[in-house]
Amino acid sequence: MEFMGYRRENGKVGIRNHVLVVSSVSCANGVVEAIGRALPDVVTVVHGYGCGYGRIEDVIVSGRVLSRLADNPNVGAVLFVGLGCEVLSPDRLAGEVKGKPVEVLVVQKDGGSAATTAKGIEIAARFLVELKVQERVPVPVSELVVALECGGSDAFSGITANPAVGVAADRLVAEGATAILSETTEMIGTAHILKRRGATIEVGEQVERLVNEHEKKVREELGDMAGMVIAPGNIEGGLSSITEKSLGCITKAGSTPINEVVGYAERPTKQGLVIMDTPGYDIDSMAGMVGGGAQIIIFTTGRGSVAGFPAVPVIKVASNAEMFRNMPGDMDVNAGTIADGDKTLDEVGQEIFDLVLRVASGQQTCAEVNRSQPFNFLKQGPTF
Repeated sequence: MEFMGYRRENGKVGIRNHVLVVSSVSCANGVVEAIGRALPDVVTVVHGYGCGYGRIEDVIVSGRVLSRLADNPNVGAVLFVGLGCEVLSPDRLAGEVKGKPVEVLVVQKDGGSAATTAKGIEIAARFLVELKVQERVPVPVSELVVALECGGSDAFSGITANPAVGVAADRLVAEGATAILSETTEMIGTAHILKRRGATIEVGEQVERLVNEHEKKVREELGDMAGMVIAPGNIEGGLSSITEKSLGCITKAGSTPINEVVGYAERPTKQGLVIMDTPGYDIDSMAGMVGGGAQIIIFTTGRGSVAGFPAVPVIKVASNAEMFRNMPGDMDVNAGTIADGDKTLDEVGQEIFDLVLRVASGQQTCAEVNRSQPFNFLKQGPTF
């Protein structure tokens, strides 16, 4: 089975062909945003971090996420914009990106904000022209890396949207694709279940240890309230505890063995089902999986999250029909048809699988049409 994608010089395959303009430090955000206003076809990425890193681990993670977002195969060319005195230099970030055009501008060296903006517009406009001549080619589904995410979950999420995504994930894995399950804190209470799914004893024990360590951290932070690490919207939607939410969350991973456990924004070395250690906050979690090479995200929601992501299409799967009807321009799939008795779990799973291939071949998702692309990544502090 195939889709139509962009084959990169390094052999990776993208499903989009974006020009990315990225700030290496928050001080350069204004220039990046000005370039984006002048050239709406580029994808801009700004963030709120500067030089005030408290831990060296934060510097490492920040550099990994920013450079690997730029290195994601959905990006055809990238422009880094820095200030000139930051911890994460744009030259260092650019040096991590391979197989595509990369340029760097530094405000303190390139004439200040106005001059740097003008130069950035010129560079990005040239990139846009160069990318237009690239054509899609047939690519096997095994080249896909699919991120699995949930946000704004409700009581229906664990019986409609999440298990339907699990059906789609099983079919993707059967085609040789990679599926990434994230949000470690939303696996709390399920370590014994996930352990049994390890492809090897070692992987199973690694999963169990990872989830239990996160549960310990949460209990240290919240004490007796540890079981209530869920949002007010989750409670209003009918969920009672983190374990109940977790039991629904992990059904997104389908039924295949867990082949590998990777760290935040690290790239899987094995195909099939992979667990990535990310926080439960949706935007941070998606940043980790995109940094890990995911070209597409399947995002289930019961309350109605509208968050997309820069340069990576996000398919929104609604858990209930009422919310789907209330937000027709934000939801791509109505899994509420399962609860309503109109479709089976397998039928909706197939619908999601088919949509993944159409989106991979160029069909836009609602989040892309709406240009919803919030960006943030893991930094110092609790990871729940």
